[in-house]
Amino acid sequence: MAGKTKTADHDLRAEILRLIQEPKYRPLDKIEIADALGYGAARRNEVRRALRDLEHAGEIARIRKNRYVLPDAADLVTGTLSVHEAGYAFLTNEKAGQSDLFIAAENTGTAMHGDRVVARIIRGAEFSRAPKPRAEGRVIRILTRANETIVGTLQQTRNFFYVVPDDPRLVHNIYVQPSSMNGRQPRIGDKVVVRLEAWESRHVNPEGKIIELLGPRTAPGVDILSIIRKYHLPVEFPRAVLEETSAIPETVTADAIDGREDLRRQFIVTIDPDDARDFDDAIHVEEIKGGWQLGVHIADVSAYVRPGSALDREAQRRGNSVYLPDRVIPMLPERLSNGVCSLNPHVDRLTHSVFLQFDRNGRMRQSRFARTVIRSAHRLTYKKAFAILKNPARDELGDRLHTAWKLAALLRKKRFEHGSLDLDMPEVKVIVDKKGNPIRFERVENDESHQLIEEFMLAANEAVARELKNRGVPAIYRVHENPDPERLGEFREFVLAHGIRVGDLTHRAELQKLLASIAGTAEEHPLKIALLKSLKRARYGTTPLGHYGLAKANYTHFTSPIRRYADLGVHRALAERDLARRTSPAVPQLSAIADHISVTERNAAEAEIDAVKMKKLEFFESQLEARNPQVFDAVVIDVRNYGLLVELPEILLTGLIHVSTLADDFYVFSPAQRRFTGRQRRRSFAVGDKLRAHVARVDQFKRQIDFAIADLRPDQNRTHRRRRK
Repeated sequence: MAGKTKTADHDLRAEILRLIQEPKYRPLDKIEIADALGYGAARRNEVRRALRDLEHAGEIARIRKNRYVLPDAADLVTGTLSVHEAGYAFLTNEKAGQSDLFIAAENTGTAMHGDRVVARIIRGAEFSRAPKPRAEGRVIRILTRANETIVGTLQQTRNFFYVVPDDPRLVHNIYVQPSSMNGRQPRIGDKVVVRLEAWESRHVNPEGKIIELLGPRTAPGVDILSIIRKYHLPVEFPRAVLEETSAIPETVTADAIDGREDLRRQFIVTIDPDDARDFDDAIHVEEIKGGWQLGVHIADVSAYVRPGSALDREAQRRGNSVYLPDRVIPMLPERLSNGVCSLNPHVDRLTHSVFLQFDRNGRMRQSRFARTVIRSAHRLTYKKAFAILKNPARDELGDRLHTAWKLAALLRKKRFEHGSLDLDMPEVKVIVDKKGNPIRFERVENDESHQLIEEFMLAANEAVARELKNRGVPAIYRVHENPDPERLGEFREFVLAHGIRVGDLTHRAELQKLLASIAGTAEEHPLKIALLKSLKRARYGTTPLGHYGLAKANYTHFTSPIRRYADLGVHRALAERDLARRTSPAVPQLSAIADHISVTERNAAEAEIDAVKMKKLEFFESQLEARNPQVFDAVVIDVRNYGLLVELPEILLTGLIHVSTLADDFYVFSPAQRRFTGRQRRRSFAVGDKLRAHVARVDQFKRQIDFAIADLRPDQNRTHRRRRK
């Protein structure tokens, strides 16, 4: 019956669209549309629901007097609002190939960052006030609020209390009336969770109610708790999930091994970060006649998490694990993620294996897939693996690792020859003490040990995607679509503004040339970030559209099922590819899952970035309080008329050295050269200059930090001249 209802709803929506698309159609309201379609009063609710669904999908739009039209007919655009801290915004057009809209601050109405809205085009690109010419719009309707709750810090003026949101893109403070919670009255400086009330007028601030008191901003653990609440991250597992998990044996049973290919005598190893607690991939490589044999062995989570179970539903809801500086919020309970699914050394583990044969030129000659059981011989960290690779082989482990690197280096070379883009970004891990306070930073380099694992995982993912596509098995793919030429054109202008000569970046070879030319320079990090923003975001989908960044026609995620639901689904699809009757979900259901886990992935990534940024700011704030700031190496990455934008390579943190702190001379800004030059001493500051800097100011509300140059001496003559005057 449910299937019939869905079909009927789809048919009605199609009827409505046909009516509105007719050349002689004039805007009608819901009753008039029902009458035009021959639906009587008894069925008007069906029409109302169909209109609501179509409007929410952005296929139709509601205008004055609640009449419905096609969006294009009324210059309307549906999309998600991205608000800048200064108040203006951009509306990302949901229609493929259509340009974004610029929304001036006064035209955002009561919409907030992340809201899905409808905007009317009010000014063409030729008359735009945007920094870069583009059509301008005004928000006329909010379809979906991004946030029902907001995390922030309680503040007070003489007459009222308000909450400053943690996210600086939420530019409006929220009025509140604090009341006692859990026997304590909220105090100024407390972190709180606020439920937003209806906000009808932009002329007054939004109002809300405090629903949770997290504690003083500086109290241990409150910072990460605020991140967890801000991104709605699930901390506890439901009881049904824990009960289901407790019934799973902690060791691999003989029954579970039955029917699997036995690889327990093979020399298989894992290579992971030092602090990794779950190991979901292992490798073995052998040099054979005419080439190599690669085995990639992935934890067979699907052997324990059954479709439709409480475990499966919760894993799908979470979508992925989230890695914060002081904890992991796992997709699966620890009994699985750190226990029986984790490929710990010297114990039997169930795996799904990909066997690939390569010739001497790195071309794949053969692929095979099997359910297996392994026993990892070694648990290597990246640091240990790197040390082994940098020295002559002394034992079997060294021989095996050096052989593996010979193949990985060849695959990596061929990948870039084929057009893959080097978009790897350095990573900085924040090391915290037992109370969660940041004590130091550790830069993670993409050295040979990381590259070795990366190439083998890419090869396995590509082989699995090709197999599923060739077999016509419904599955979820990792998709990275080709970029919009317009966005690449804007990025090219940005590169030219940095004084770097560059060709037409719509040609992949030119992008590769640019990335090679900036490698190791001061501009590399900011330009790579700008490039990533210009490219489309990778996502999950049921159509194998390939991966632009990797230059692969076939690609999926298969190698991390402990921490990603997408990989778990791909394991199931691969396991069922030979069955006469498959139980895999239908494509519409898979599409809904793909959309959902694309959202959870973005949410997790933003939470992880936000948490690391917060810890970095806390680190420098504590240095200011101790009045003993540490001096760091800094590189000038941009020069503006108000100061120097610098990056600390050791920490990957960007901040400002304001021109007012350059007290040793009077500095003049040259826009053409993007340089400051002192009038008296002729010292200059330009992009690429290396400095020594210490923290000068931290603004936790705006998430900004200012630095000062450590070796700068005030100009005594300048001071003396001021006194004589």
